[in-house]
Amino acid sequence: MSINTERDIEANLQIGPTELGMVRLFIEAPGIEIPMDFEPEEAEEIAEEILAAVRAARSVKR
Repeated sequence: MSINTERDIEANLQIGPTELGMVRLFIEAPGIEIPMDFEPEEAEEIAEEILAAVRAARSVKR
């Protein structure tokens, strides 16, 4: 499987701060829950990667 492989799976994504000062990405899908905690600096790097992907996706001609 790669990033371009489409899947028919529904999942919920929640993002927020934890009581310990971390940023949590919480992914929930049927039968699975994945909490992913990041230091604020790591979360900023992830946010930058997401924004770069947004810019790249907008440049794709359909």
